[in-house]
Amino acid sequence: MSDLVRGIVREGTARSTPATPPAADPVKAPVVEPTPPVSIASTDPPGPVVRREVPPTPRGPVEPSEPSEPLFGELQQFLVEARHRVDGGGFVWTRLESLIDRAVTSLTRSPDLFWVANNPAAPPGVDYIAFHQARVCVLSLRLGIDLGYDAGRLLPLGQAAALFDAGLWQLPAGLIDHVDTLADHDLATYRSHPRLSADIVQRWSPPDPRIVESILDHHEREQGQGFPRGLAGGGIAADAKLIGLVDTYTALTVPPSSRPRLRPYEAIRDIVKTRNDQFPPQLIKALLSEISVFPPGTIVRLNTDEVGRVIAVNRNHPLRPQVEILTDARGQRAGTSKVIDLSESPFLYITGPVGDDRR
Repeated sequence: MSDLVRGIVREGTARSTPATPPAADPVKAPVVEPTPPVSIASTDPPGPVVRREVPPTPRGPVEPSEPSEPLFGELQQFLVEARHRVDGGGFVWTRLESLIDRAVTSLTRSPDLFWVANNPAAPPGVDYIAFHQARVCVLSLRLGIDLGYDAGRLLPLGQAAALFDAGLWQLPAGLIDHVDTLADHDLATYRSHPRLSADIVQRWSPPDPRIVESILDHHEREQGQGFPRGLAGGGIAADAKLIGLVDTYTALTVPPSSRPRLRPYEAIRDIVKTRNDQFPPQLIKALLSEISVFPPGTIVRLNTDEVGRVIAVNRNHPLRPQVEILTDARGQRAGTSKVIDLSESPFLYITGPVGDDRR
């Protein structure tokens, strides 16, 4: 059995019954133990193994939705163009509003845009800051939808999330590549970027004051550990907390430097194990529910030694997705298509990912 989450599951580890994610604080890291897991949403006694062939959950929306990759690319390109306006010039808020409206429509009709933003590595030569802000914008909107935000709140959330790091464009080139090892002077320069970003966006006459507030506070943390003002709890703009969490997650999965990127489940584990006092528990739980430990496309091994590909996420059971079997326990390629819904198969479970899907 291969390690699952930084050594959580190892050969020879004593078996223990895994705890289900708690409803109360603190949030515990998602762990997949080598015993049949208990459903997150149900405490009913396990029934017989359900091993049935079911068709993959359709990815297409009920209503037509525009292709996700071009939409993400258009948002990213708009932010590249915004870079040329940080030192002066106006900003076209109506265009950003249109892009956010389209993104919200896409996210409510299909998961495709979410996975486009969640999965990619930064293409060679890309403006990393524009790319990063586009990812944070889309993922923040998805969490906002999940949390029940209405259109009046989603719009300023998306606008702030698209521009929150604009101040980084004014910092010395290469500074963000070494954030973990900066000397005191350079660290102070880096920590000035929330104010720089807020000042830039304020000059652009934003349509909602919450935009600037969220940008200024996105590096503040729940217990006062953040910057630039050391705010805590209710003193931090609500949307800034969400943006700050998504910013942390995206920087772990696609870092600006050559530092190895983490897989989604590794990034989630890092957040809940080492940073869970920095963000409200309900936001971390929403992130866990939305991101999923095993996103679609992840190659995983089951406790039967079968290998499969995750094709759909069960949001109420994030550790128990739908898996299309690729090879049987002997490593032989499956002759016929077989999909197992692990949420309906209590004695089948994922022991870990297979291979290294980092790009």
